[in-house]
Amino acid sequence: MIALCLLVACGSAHAATTVSQLAAGSTQIPIWPGAVPDAQQVPGPETAKVSDKLLAGKPVTAVTNVTRPTMTVYAPTGKNTGAAIVVFPGGGFQILAMDLEGTDVCDWLTSRGITCILLKYRVPSAPYVWQCDCRPHNRALSVPSLEDAQRTMRLVRSHAAQWHIDPHKVGVLGFSAGGYMVAEISTNFARRLYSPVDAADKESARPDFAMPIYPGHLATDDGKLNPNVPVSRETPPTFLVQAEDDNVDGVEQSLVYFTALKNAGVPTEMHLYAHGGHAFGLRPTSNPITHWPALAETWMSTIGMIPAAGR
Repeated sequence: MIALCLLVACGSAHAATTVSQLAAGSTQIPIWPGAVPDAQQVPGPETAKVSDKLLAGKPVTAVTNVTRPTMTVYAPTGKNTGAAIVVFPGGGFQILAMDLEGTDVCDWLTSRGITCILLKYRVPSAPYVWQCDCRPHNRALSVPSLEDAQRTMRLVRSHAAQWHIDPHKVGVLGFSAGGYMVAEISTNFARRLYSPVDAADKESARPDFAMPIYPGHLATDDGKLNPNVPVSRETPPTFLVQAEDDNVDGVEQSLVYFTALKNAGVPTEMHLYAHGGHAFGLRPTSNPITHWPALAETWMSTIGMIPAAGR
């Protein structure tokens, strides 16, 4: 994710707090109560930095060197629909754009009555080997971050009653590298990557719906689908958005994934725009692509995850 890799670097971080129930507003929860599976060494302590440059008039906050992943749960501010969405920020598996592709998203979702779970997953994430353009030499599974995603989905369902969530309406939404994670967990939800930790790990990690936004890493160099995202008829309904002038990941990422979903009979909706570039998030611009959240809301209502507008 070149745009964000160049825009942000490092700074200070905040420690997680241990809780068991969702209070008013937001609550941060460590997803691993003990040792983190497949722990990797990172270059230094967890850090965060607010960029000097602005994107759509606002700064971007990046977090890196995450070794103790957390999920922050945001309660709905609008009428609770019972739906929940786990959000995966992007950042090329190097950093996490925690506001542009995280808290901004939760502000939107909670205002629509959707519980938002913002995952701060492990980065940098092995087994990738990185170059200055933030792209991997290979396309193996992002095992540490996918473990974090699987665990988070199970924890959300295990807390469904306490958090007033319908366990059959838990979706995922991610941007860029986070969009790839959406595809990973949509196709590898039954693949056991870590030993069970507690009763929560009896829950399913399968998303009920999925939204990869300007995803990366889905197409191989020869234009085929990344074999590490084995689409099947069990892959959840999917909503895709990308710009044709995305010069970071390229529109072929969405195209190859859409084709695989269609061939597998998975209900899929895709929106391609002429302009928008990469890493636009939800921040308003003059480009029509800025209105994609409204299309996502309509799509979620058509698949029965949230009520239609006005109901």
